[in-house]
Amino acid sequence: MTVLPDRVLVYGVTGSGKSTAALAIGDLTGHPVTLVDELTWQPEWMPVPDADQRELIGEIVAGERWLLDTAYASWRDLVVPRAELVIGLDYPRWLSLARLVRRTVTRAITKEPMCNGNVESWRKIIARDSIIAWHFQSFARKRDRMRAWAASPDGPEVLLFRHPRELEAWLSTLRGTSR
Repeated sequence: MTVLPDRVLVYGVTGSGKSTAALAIGDLTGHPVTLVDELTWQPEWMPVPDADQRELIGEIVAGERWLLDTAYASWRDLVVPRAELVIGLDYPRWLSLARLVRRTVTRAITKEPMCNGNVESWRKIIARDSIIAWHFQSFARKRDRMRAWAASPDGPEVLLFRHPRELEAWLSTLRGTSR
């Protein structure tokens, strides 16, 4: 049975399943989960100003027990030094992209609300700033960052998972560890 440290960051490429993983970990361990997109997007897909994001996230990570489902560049410097463990979802591009496209198209069809009532639209899917375009823009950078954290003797412990079945096997070691 694995005991999870108190301050955990789930990090990965866009579409890798960070939020799903964070919620599963929180369910198994009782860690309070923060879904970052809920704090960083206002209705109509208006971003929360960076300064406000830094303040909100700063308050969360100042606490003794938390689990975040990502760390944006504008405030990553607040999170990583406080994290005791990074769960890195280092999945292949084909896998994360397939998940992202399936999720995004499904949400455009169902109009399932997320992030403060926002919904996916066909127009948003094909826009230059779409989540799918962001996947292509950020994939290599996020992957390189995770791998650099894992290779560094400084900073938090990093567990890199290369496939969802590896994450599932690790999650099974958390069963029954809630406090």
